[in-house]
Amino acid sequence: MPLPDLLPISPFTRPACGAVTLPGSKSLTNRALLLAALCDQPVTLAGALFSEDTQLMAEALRRLGFTVKADAAALTLHVADQPNGFTVGEADLFVGLAGTAARFLTAFCAAAPRGTYRLDGVPQMRKRPMKGLIDALRQLGADIRCLAEEGFFPLEIRARGLAGGPVEIDARESSQLLSALLMVAPLARAPVEVTLVGGVRLPFIKMTVAQMAQFGVTTPDPSAAQPMTISPAAYRSPGTYVIEPDASAASYYLALPLVTRGRLLLRHLRGAGAGLQGDTAFIPVLERVGLAVNQNTAGLDISFDGGARVSLGEIDFRNFSDTFLTFAALAPLLDGPTRLTGIAHTRKQETDRVAGMARELARLGQHVVETEDALEVHPRPLRSGIEIETYGDHRFAMSFGILGCHDRHGNGEPWLAIRNPACCAKTFPNFFELLETVRQNSLNA
Repeated sequence: MPLPDLLPISPFTRPACGAVTLPGSKSLTNRALLLAALCDQPVTLAGALFSEDTQLMAEALRRLGFTVKADAAALTLHVADQPNGFTVGEADLFVGLAGTAARFLTAFCAAAPRGTYRLDGVPQMRKRPMKGLIDALRQLGADIRCLAEEGFFPLEIRARGLAGGPVEIDARESSQLLSALLMVAPLARAPVEVTLVGGVRLPFIKMTVAQMAQFGVTTPDPSAAQPMTISPAAYRSPGTYVIEPDASAASYYLALPLVTRGRLLLRHLRGAGAGLQGDTAFIPVLERVGLAVNQNTAGLDISFDGGARVSLGEIDFRNFSDTFLTFAALAPLLDGPTRLTGIAHTRKQETDRVAGMARELARLGQHVVETEDALEVHPRPLRSGIEIETYGDHRFAMSFGILGCHDRHGNGEPWLAIRNPACCAKTFPNFFELLETVRQNSLNA
């Protein structure tokens, strides 16, 4: 059912309960789509995410000559006909606002043996950082032409493969820039020696190299001394590859019991450090606030029986920054101020997330101190009747959707509404439907 332009959030009047099935990881699905296209044989992705970002990635692969069969009911994507890839001669690829698709496809097309490929996205995508990757690929011999502003979309790539050799890359603005380079480096004609200029958020790089290994190509430890040398190698099909539940998407339902009290089972989710995704580091943060977390064979059992929601003072979100909005939206309910740091790079994501979050929290009556790399939130009584602006950013919609589940007036009356809730389709299309299901379960328990 289509969502309205303005969605009032119905608070929980009873503690949350039940089991939640999370969507597959966006980060893992889009990486796996690229790696599958690089394999020697067909690959089936099980538990895949079906969302705008992954659909854009799959459609781009089809335009490049690959076969991608999607079964949304079974949550599978089947990638085949790899020998037909890049036989189309030329293609126009549209990436919307999908940063993973934009960075991965740019590297993929630059590594192709032949063809002319034009890549573009929505206006906001034309503002997202690409320069570090473009510069690195050019050092390896790629012919990449920026059709508007240098270092940004739209691009035209005249493919001739990658020569290999030494390359420097600045991936401070997005770890996806380095991930994209690493995944195509084995296709180069000679070893690629990667040296980082500045730092990078390592959890996503470790996830990338772990996935590469699962597809048959091993690389040096990204946390070891530089440079990283990646030798020419061939990816091998694992047959069926199972995608983990999305740890970033899990952050909202991990926070829900802290807002409503109660207990949930997050099916198949693994605890901090147990899977490939760095965003599971958010779980211990919520445990310190007061969430009880227990791993079992079915997933994560989480609960909060009530009492104080503990303020943690300062938290560095640099390595799991997709979850900072979840915590910022929870901050008004904590028992003291919170300072969230390590988030400057999120100003160049779907929107300026730091400024947007500061603005919406202030409209809700909170005292917020904004700096380039941090937000400090001092809890104040929440205002009612507020319409949250999402800026077309799925994480604003979902974060404040969880805060709206707080029974502000004690009678189940909605006090907060979300503008453009459909923007969740980017990574979690059924987020609000699932949230309402959990609410109804709590009423019927």
